[in-house]
Amino acid sequence: MTARTPDHPIENLFVDRWSPRAFDRSTIEEADLKTILEAARWSPSAFNIQPWRFVYARRGDADWQVLVDLLNPFNRDWAQHASALVYLFSDSEVDGKDGKPNRANGLHTFDAGSAWAHAALQATALGFHAHGMAGILKEEIHEKLGVPERYLPQIAIAIGRRGDTADLPETLQERETPSSRKPLAEIAFAGAWA
Repeated sequence: MTARTPDHPIENLFVDRWSPRAFDRSTIEEADLKTILEAARWSPSAFNIQPWRFVYARRGDADWQVLVDLLNPFNRDWAQHASALVYLFSDSEVDGKDGKPNRANGLHTFDAGSAWAHAALQATALGFHAHGMAGILKEEIHEKLGVPERYLPQIAIAIGRRGDTADLPETLQERETPSSRKPLAEIAFAGAWA
């Protein structure tokens, strides 16, 4: 595994978090998964609306294969070996009050991203890895999982412990290492866009 070094001092949790594809096919205790989701629950959101929702299954659960089958084939090939799969949804509407109709929530995807980040960091703190995937069958998810239309599928998250990289196809083995990041000077500008 490649060592990652931040440009400025930060908690190790941030550089230790990365998204492997090789999982060891072990189970995860429900308490650990609930702790990961609890961390996501405490994410910040605009007006404290908390638009995120989760549908999950642990390896061995009756609904496990349903969630596996909602991944695109590329992700299904490796993510089926994770310990848990979690689908993250965001509420595209804000409930109306005092007889007013619902209105669009323009920040629901941003807020859902915050929940994903909290979950990923909590997974890392517990010794797991979390890999977010946009490659999901969005057209089928509402029907298969009974999700109301106003809740939009954002990503699926594979959670588990690292497995043997040799179990991955050769093309993925080469990519099974923590990625680097752009330098801070390339993404953060004082006063105006540089």
